[in-house]
Amino acid sequence: MSVARRLSQYLADQGIVYARVQHPYSSTATRTAEAAHVPGDRLAKGVLVEDAGHYMLAILPASRRLHLGQLHHLIGEHVGLATEQEVVETFADCARGAIPALGAPYGLESIVDEHVPTEGDVYLEGGDHETLIKLPAVTWRELLRPSRQGLFSRHL
Repeated sequence: MSVARRLSQYLADQGIVYARVQHPYSSTATRTAEAAHVPGDRLAKGVLVEDAGHYMLAILPASRRLHLGQLHHLIGEHVGLATEQEVVETFADCARGAIPALGAPYGLESIVDEHVPTEGDVYLEGGDHETLIKLPAVTWRELLRPSRQGLFSRHL
């Protein structure tokens, strides 16, 4: 499947050069990090959350778990996980569960956990279960502007 069409087009439109990292099929972010030989704290994962039909993309390291209570406190809204069907519809050009950690290509506000690196490289799902996108953290964070940031994750 390779890189999702909307993600690829968005990166091209922004003039972003990136590396693709191929890895054996994996179905979870932690297994993806292992399969790609990438530290789990460098692999950014996206989790679709919603509040009364308003969707946002919570972004955190693969080595951590989303804490909805902390996210609620950060943004001042009650949020819950989107349903599997809502995720499939929102990320229609991606394989099920392979959500890129960039909200803008999908018209979503991004909320970024402070545990995601600010230096070095960051990896994110390319839209399938066998391809990662590798970007300098500084470039990736520029693509996330404007976004809210805070602490809303815990160790797995």
